[in-house]
Amino acid sequence: MGIKGLTKLLADNAPKAMKEQKFESYFGRKIAIDASMSIYQFLIVVGRTGTEMLTNEAGEVTSYSRRADANADLAQAVEAGNKEDIEKFSKRTVKVTKQHNEDCKRLLKLMGVPVVEAPSEAEAECAALCKSGKVYAVASEDMDSLTFGAPRFLRHLMDPSSRKIPVMEFEVSKILEELNLSMDQFTDLCILSGCDYCDSIRGIGGQTALKLIRQHGSIENILENINKERYQIPEDWPYQEARRLFKEPVVLADEEEPEIKWTAPDEEGLITFLVNENGFNSDRVTKAIEKIKAAKNKSSQGRLESFFKPVANSSIPIKRKETPDNNAKETTAKKSKAGGGRKKK
Repeated sequence: MGIKGLTKLLADNAPKAMKEQKFESYFGRKIAIDASMSIYQFLIVVGRTGTEMLTNEAGEVTSYSRRADANADLAQAVEAGNKEDIEKFSKRTVKVTKQHNEDCKRLLKLMGVPVVEAPSEAEAECAALCKSGKVYAVASEDMDSLTFGAPRFLRHLMDPSSRKIPVMEFEVSKILEELNLSMDQFTDLCILSGCDYCDSIRGIGGQTALKLIRQHGSIENILENINKERYQIPEDWPYQEARRLFKEPVVLADEEEPEIKWTAPDEEGLITFLVNENGFNSDRVTKAIEKIKAAKNKSSQGRLESFFKPVANSSIPIKRKETPDNNAKETTAKKSKAGGGRKKK
């Protein structure tokens, strides 16, 4: 989820801190990408098409975006051609697995893209890389990258649903300046608005949280002055622990971080993994490798997903209905990849 309603809150109260940019604006820059979110997004997009699936040469689905057990709601939505319901129910059927993560890491490394394993939250590790100057910005869809203190944050950089969506860039220093808050106060604002680490106070959304923070300066002072009859504070509310997790996250020490360096693609390894082990068409893989090699010889580089395109498939296997849970996020969050590709890091 990230921080509930933060994008709208910033658009209304700190518009100068966010700007639209073209994807090409980031060519040649190192971007730390939260791979956990990108994997999930990609599976949803592959799943929502209904008639286009990533398949191997035998026509088998390799996207892992559906399971054999049919989901009645999604099946009906696909049959009726209801795009809104297809998207809604597809999100409920997608689950990122450990195998997805391992396959993505292996594929990225074989392609020559640097991968960094985060000891805890991917967004926190990305933010640490950005704060240390090792990367230009952090790319994710979770707004809590800003709460972790990423100096520069990008949304929609790796959105596979449409290349027409502009990249939205946020600068945390401008956010603090426009909101007239310190970083500590901004962290408290995010906790009050609603974060992944604790429940929010019912009745307090982003705008009210901003008003209270400006008036009282901290959650402690707000709790002392809040109308307890109007706003019910959750019992044993762990806001202090949430604050600690944002301010002192578990990240790699400088000496533990691998060098962020791109290498030439491992052609033999890619063919072994994609063709021999997963049954992809040999010619398609060979052409994709040539595209990667050509891209590395240019100053500009296209999106990673452009190398592997979906293949039309008339069959529509449906995945068992599951709501992505915190365990899935915790598993995927343990990876972050720094690179012009994406980061799990």
